[in-house]
Amino acid sequence: MNPKQTAAARALEYVESGMRLGLGTGSTTAYFIDLLGKKLQRGELSDIVGVATSERTAEQARRLKIPLTTLSRSPRLDLAVDGADEVDPQLNLIKGLGRALLREKIIEVHAERFVVIVDESKLVSKLGEHVPLPVEIIPFEAAAHVVWLNTLSGCRAELWLEDDASPIITDNGNYLVRCYFEQAIGNPQTLARALSERPGIVEHGLFLSMANAVVIAGEKGVRVITNDQ
Repeated sequence: MNPKQTAAARALEYVESGMRLGLGTGSTTAYFIDLLGKKLQRGELSDIVGVATSERTAEQARRLKIPLTTLSRSPRLDLAVDGADEVDPQLNLIKGLGRALLREKIIEVHAERFVVIVDESKLVSKLGEHVPLPVEIIPFEAAAHVVWLNTLSGCRAELWLEDDASPIITDNGNYLVRCYFEQAIGNPQTLARALSERPGIVEHGLFLSMANAVVIAGEKGVRVITNDQ
């Protein structure tokens, strides 16, 4: 197994029959969903129902015959499993470079436990060290939102574009901006508050104080860091 598969396999140990699961989006979580589907097919797990964080994840789940539901039908999820783009020492996360941050956050706040699966390259001392922070904005006056984001301290913001130079459009019909920070993000809580209060910004990729456990795969095997509240 590669590190992503190893982390996904370890995260699957948190799943028990009868659970309602939040199913994340991204390459690492795709391995988890694949393994989950195989366990269901072999009868090793049963009565599992998932809520998908993206159309891509929903398509994969349906292909593997993993039953799906919605938050309106299952507002309390036992567990959500997803990847992350960065993880700091307090288990704060940057997520959303898989283009699904809004739905991920909506679903993951409904979970009793949120388990994150990563390889050790995603560990950082400060968020924003290696990857940009994705921010979902409404299309109306999109350029104005990008201009404002560029006024944030140390931030260089740009509209995220497809290869044909058209704006990336999320499953929600919105645009995405990538925010690069020269010296990483000094105070994620302050930044998250500023982004949340700004009209036109729908959601941001700072997932703060949400993860209960992070499963980390590296050259020396798998380790788990917990932050259970």
